[in-house]
Amino acid sequence: MTDAANNLAVSLFSEILAVDQLARANVARVLPKGMELSHFSVLNHLAHSGAERSPAQLAKTFHLTRGAMTNTLQKLEWAGWVHVRPDWDDARRKMVAISPSGQAARDAALAAIAPVIADVVRKVGEDKVRAVLPVLREMRLKLNQID
Repeated sequence: MTDAANNLAVSLFSEILAVDQLARANVARVLPKGMELSHFSVLNHLAHSGAERSPAQLAKTFHLTRGAMTNTLQKLEWAGWVHVRPDWDDARRKMVAISPSGQAARDAALAAIAPVIADVVRKVGEDKVRAVLPVLREMRLKLNQID
């Protein structure tokens, strides 16, 4: 790879990491009291999937260790936002589903986050955002293949 290509790659990932850090900070600031970004992420995933997931499946989806996911799930269960039950087919496993109060908490978080993100999109411009989405999506898919 040439120096110019290396510089482009470093600049690109520096910007992505900076945007990630700022986006997380701005979103975390408006989340409902007691909710962390990791909690919202899991609740949002469960709400979108509409199906139960095992802790191992969730850990893989979020590129976390099983221990880290177990910790998050314990906090979500304590808050009443998820139901954890034994897997009827394999007693060694558990299954996780979003609870009605978890759905309500996720919806409240989404209502708080949406204006923050919409404001950024408005300031950057919808056309620019639409133009960059396919590139970011392709980069995500290529990075996911590395695992």
